[in-house]
Amino acid sequence: MHHQHQATVTVVRMSAHALTHPFTEAPVGIARIEVVPGVFWLRFALPWSLNHINLWLLEDDEGYAVVDTGLGDPASRGTWTALIEALERPIRRIIVTHYHPDHLGNAEWLAGATGAPVWLAMGEYLLAHALHAQTSGFESSAMLAHFRRHGLDDERLVKMAARGNVYARGVPTLPVHYQRLLDGDVLVIGGRHWQAIAGHGHSPEHISLYCAQAGALISGDMLLPRITTNINVPAAMPDEDSVGRFLASLRRFEPLPADTLVLPAHGLPFRGLHARIGQLFAHHAERDATILEALRNPQSAADLLQTLFLRELDAHQLMFAMSETIAHLNHLWHRGPLRRIEEAGEPVRYQIAK
Repeated sequence: MHHQHQATVTVVRMSAHALTHPFTEAPVGIARIEVVPGVFWLRFALPWSLNHINLWLLEDDEGYAVVDTGLGDPASRGTWTALIEALERPIRRIIVTHYHPDHLGNAEWLAGATGAPVWLAMGEYLLAHALHAQTSGFESSAMLAHFRRHGLDDERLVKMAARGNVYARGVPTLPVHYQRLLDGDVLVIGGRHWQAIAGHGHSPEHISLYCAQAGALISGDMLLPRITTNINVPAAMPDEDSVGRFLASLRRFEPLPADTLVLPAHGLPFRGLHARIGQLFAHHAERDATILEALRNPQSAADLLQTLFLRELDAHQLMFAMSETIAHLNHLWHRGPLRRIEEAGEPVRYQIAK
């Protein structure tokens, strides 16, 4: 699927006191804020309603390791050029949490500018190449057929198709070799040990990094303080229980200490890891309940959009909304409360199982 930014605009409105934010002002331009000793916060602009991404610069002996690279657009590359000139030590390692354009967009370009190797998980590397090349069941036509099967009308499909290869615009060039990251790997960065924690449902092998010595978790898109992470079902895996995989992934963060400083890809750094995990479980339970309440009569994913998303959706937002709706329907179908109705020539519909 074509992903431009991957966090939905759904806000989980829980207790304002559940999370605390030790830093309330974000850095601007090439400015950086030291959030823990040797770990610096950068913020790059994005040209969407989700208007920024947080990047992380880690002291790495005589150089820096950078986590995530921003969208591959001229504005971001201009910021990177100025930043590289301003840094007192070179970038020696480029770590990418996952394949989405605001994270991977400048990885190959930055590697060329600095000579630093790119580190990421194999699933992210391969999916980026499939999307860029429009192959392997991840081409636009497959996504459109997937959404048509779930009831999306031709008018909205045409608008979505007109966007073309959005992924290739956000990631103009891709690395053709990389250092592979696997779940459980430990990277020694500046004498500290950062453990890779793989997450699923948002992307194939999203890598978060936890450092007990720093008391910090670079969470990428897996844990965001205000908005909920987009969960998607690609056309190539139409029956995938992405919601179930995402919730199982959240459980993997529960053993981390309560006072862990979470460094997210979007929003402000925060403390309140366990509270936020609880909020996300509650959000997805509420989504499930809303769907079950609506399915007194058979409906398709497209039929449910107005129930789940109480606003007008442009073609970009519609892509996320359709995929997340399918994800929740698959989740409930796998768990048993829903049955799937498939009739020749008709959209897939769902109804409460008798």
